[in-house]
Amino acid sequence: MVAAGLGLAPWDVFHQGLSQHTGLSIGTISVIVGAAVLVLWWPMRQRPGLGTVSNVFLIGVSMDATLWLLPEPRALAVRIPLLVAAVVLNGLATGLYIAARFGAGPRDGLMTGLHKVTGRSIRLLRTGIELTVLTTGILLGGSAGAGTVLYALAIGPLAQFFLRLFTAPAERGGSLVVARGPARRAILRRRRAPARTSTAPPRAPHE
Repeated sequence: MVAAGLGLAPWDVFHQGLSQHTGLSIGTISVIVGAAVLVLWWPMRQRPGLGTVSNVFLIGVSMDATLWLLPEPRALAVRIPLLVAAVVLNGLATGLYIAARFGAGPRDGLMTGLHKVTGRSIRLLRTGIELTVLTTGILLGGSAGAGTVLYALAIGPLAQFFLRLFTAPAERGGSLVVARGPARRAILRRRRAPARTSTAPPRAPHE
């Protein structure tokens, strides 16, 4: 998305807006916002894991490496496919790393936590979060474009599709990203062990 130059993702629009008001870099703002979002996990009983830590520390390194490898596109016929590929790959990556059950990143954990608490669809919640963050970022002075709108509207349905595609039955005892007492319509939920049944013959009434 950065290489395509057609608009940042909603969270990055938000980070950019905060950066302009605080004087801090977008990367520093991203870390601070990530830590603040983790605080919101507490009432939803979300648990951080390896995926959470990896999300915080590896995304920036991966982005820098990808930008270094990609040539700078100039033609719109190249930039548009880059943008579309970026959005689809982001949805794919979201489904893969959450389904791995090593803990979601701060922002995705907010999405899955709300999903299990409310039972609302991943599509609806992710889209609502992205649009809220995008609107706030624009009001703060962040820059948006056609790619921003595409990402905000498409990432929710894509994330839900790939989560359904890749999520396997949880091992007994649950996973690192589940919450207690999930709503009935939740995709990600704790699977309970089946109740034990007795094989002893029934006792007579006088016994």
